[in-house]
Amino acid sequence: MSSAPQAPPPRSTYRHGDLRRALLDAGVELARAGGPEAVVLRVATRRAGVAPNAAYRHFDSRQALLYAVRSVALAAVARAMEAELAAIPPDLPPPEFARANVRAVGISYLRFAQAESGLFRTAFGPSDDLKEGIQGAPANVERKGQSGLDPFELLGVAIDKLVSAGVLPPGRRPGAEFLAWSAVHGLAMLVIDGPLGQILGPRMQQIGERLVQMVEKGLCEK
Repeated sequence: MSSAPQAPPPRSTYRHGDLRRALLDAGVELARAGGPEAVVLRVATRRAGVAPNAAYRHFDSRQALLYAVRSVALAAVARAMEAELAAIPPDLPPPEFARANVRAVGISYLRFAQAESGLFRTAFGPSDDLKEGIQGAPANVERKGQSGLDPFELLGVAIDKLVSAGVLPPGRRPGAEFLAWSAVHGLAMLVIDGPLGQILGPRMQQIGERLVQMVEKGLCEK
């Protein structure tokens, strides 16, 4: 299994004209260490080695910086999913290939939540940012993976494959991604922020795989 891709490390210096990147890198590291609450514009400017006023040319508020950091975090989740999807043998029969796609998306999501809990919280914390991908508003390319898709879109494509392979009845397709996402996200949060972290311990991967299999079978049950 592939590990979750890492977001870019912070820079100790920045080139002239590249202050925005330096501030964003600092914000990503703050999020990695402490989640969305840790993303503070003043702290990011201090890490970038500039006066606070200099930051406002690129991020006019903490929310603007947090939005950009969230996009980086979402792109990292998407790349983790893409890496897991790329490991699926392409010569599987279409029904099994489709099922494997759904499982890969779910497993990589859970693995990222454990490995990068701060970025995971930032990507999926309280916000209306995700309405872009869900409601069809103009897409933010910064939150997408190499495929040009964000995590929610990758899940949708995986579920569409179930329909194309004849595994998922078309009548059961509407809203399926919300059901799958809710189940897997629930386990992720119970582990990283709830009581299951210490209880599951090293069994997290095993339990996660069973949950994803349960979700996949539940979606396809006629």
